[in-house]
Amino acid sequence: MMSPDSLSMLVCSVLGLVLAISSNTCIVMSNLDIIRKKGKLSPSDVIFLGKGIVNILLQCLLSLQRMLDVLCQAISYIGAVNVFMNTSGCFLIYYNFWLTFWLSAHYCTSITNLSYGFFIWIKRIVSNFLSHLLFLTALGVFPVSVLTNWAVSEGSHIQTYENSTGDSIINVSYHINVSYFMPANTLGVILPFFLSLLCLVLTSSFLLRHVWRVKNNDSGSTCPNLQAHVTALRTIFFLLLISTFFCGSLVGTVHYNSITVFLNVLLFYPSAEAAIIFQASNKLRRIILRRFWTRRRRNTET
Repeated sequence: MMSPDSLSMLVCSVLGLVLAISSNTCIVMSNLDIIRKKGKLSPSDVIFLGKGIVNILLQCLLSLQRMLDVLCQAISYIGAVNVFMNTSGCFLIYYNFWLTFWLSAHYCTSITNLSYGFFIWIKRIVSNFLSHLLFLTALGVFPVSVLTNWAVSEGSHIQTYENSTGDSIINVSYHINVSYFMPANTLGVILPFFLSLLCLVLTSSFLLRHVWRVKNNDSGSTCPNLQAHVTALRTIFFLLLISTFFCGSLVGTVHYNSITVFLNVLLFYPSAEAAIIFQASNKLRRIILRRFWTRRRRNTET
């Protein structure tokens, strides 16, 4: 009989899969619709499209891993399967963090009016070569993902035995090679996270100074509408916050030997990112609502 922990993990895997696939598919299809009509996406929409695709793949991988752990644990520890899942998972997670950084860099260079050469250079390449930049980022992230897999899988030990009821139980122990693990996670997680945080701080300080100058201006000019800038800041803040929860859940899973609550939290990370993207883009919301009402009207007429 399935234990309550296994049952909850299976339910969360299916629920997370349904939510993430439906929400992120809406993001992908909406951006493809924009390309079909206008032929070009804005830099933020390009990154949203990339995040939608990455989140779909990540959710499928996370749900598959949890389902195998519940229904057929032995398959997860077959050499080729284990290497593929670990490397793919690291690649998708690392690439998602770098997508968050490029989105933060885009917002920062678009909102702030800094005249430093580095910011001018970042603004130019994000505006003109973003697609190439994302492709090169993916190429750079892949070897880092392979390095992480080597660090974790090296020295792993798998032992199978039977309990009192006759069920087979797999006991797995891992040895983490710190000389590989720390540089890989620094390049894949820590570096893009703190670069995104730096962009958030710079953008926030610039907007606060701008508002203060306008309010203290003797010319009597009113404060401009900063709703779009506030939405951009809120988006980066929520993306960094959900990334922090995700990393905390990963650490909790390893430290406390795969506690179910941490594994279940991980399963809703792609859905949470999709919700953040929806609140960030009025364009996506309008397209989705238009499709919803059009489909509803057709069903009513028929």
